[in-house]
Amino acid sequence: MAHNVKTGKTQAGDEVIMGPTGRPYHGFDTPKKLDQHGPARIIALCNQKGGVGKTTTSINLAAALAGYGRKVLAVDFDPQGALSAGLGVATHDVPTVYDLLLDPKRDAHEVIVETAVEGLDILPANIDLSAAEVHLVNEVAREMILSRVLRQVAGEYDVILIDCQPSLGLLTVNALTASHGVLIPLECEFFALRGVALLIETIDKVRDRLNPSIELDGVLATMYDPRTLHSREVLERVVDAFGDDVLETVIGRTVKFPDASVAGMPITEFAPEHPAAQAYLRLARELVSRGAVA
Repeated sequence: MAHNVKTGKTQAGDEVIMGPTGRPYHGFDTPKKLDQHGPARIIALCNQKGGVGKTTTSINLAAALAGYGRKVLAVDFDPQGALSAGLGVATHDVPTVYDLLLDPKRDAHEVIVETAVEGLDILPANIDLSAAEVHLVNEVAREMILSRVLRQVAGEYDVILIDCQPSLGLLTVNALTASHGVLIPLECEFFALRGVALLIETIDKVRDRLNPSIELDGVLATMYDPRTLHSREVLERVVDAFGDDVLETVIGRTVKFPDASVAGMPITEFAPEHPAAQAYLRLARELVSRGAVA
């Protein structure tokens, strides 16, 4: 069940359960199994502010979708390599996404690593990726390089999730150019709201100049604490600003996330009955119901 659930009435007078976003609460149906896999829908998880739950969402949404029978590729596109670490994948002295960006002849299949979660693979990253922007700045069509990499494997997956670094530099523009959709994790904290307008402006520029088909798949409220007035007010302002683009699923604040990260496991595997794990499973169902994922 969602955090801070209240009851309300429909226009017809029927009583309904209201979720924290102020809309009727839906459980969303369990997705049907797929008869075949691919081509992938590519989604960038993007926010230039750090610490808003991008990597946590990338890990757990990927695992949740894999749990529903989707074949998922998670792309670690942050030099900190937190996505790789959070999935228990070693990145020292191994080929990474950085090698694919610099070497157009390199086969992406050589770099993809299977995780311990069935149906979930990863393109790992490490600190080497921090040098990518310097090396790519003089390349022809430098914004399209990740698109070229992902084209090699997109036919084998149902969804590709790109965990972007907290900036709006060349790497993030590459991710947006390669993607069909953008998911914006947004911490329920006032300062997290301030930079979203700049991010939306960047997405609009990418749509105008590089990738006309990119869509906003949703704004995901994270680190929500229904006990604080501040958290509730910020969520209300997010809904006022973005309307139906705000996903119904809200991710609460919990110490289980860092515990799962230390274990190198998604929370859906580390503590499957925990409300946070159930929230990410619900997020996966909601994105399928919205058509953002097959």
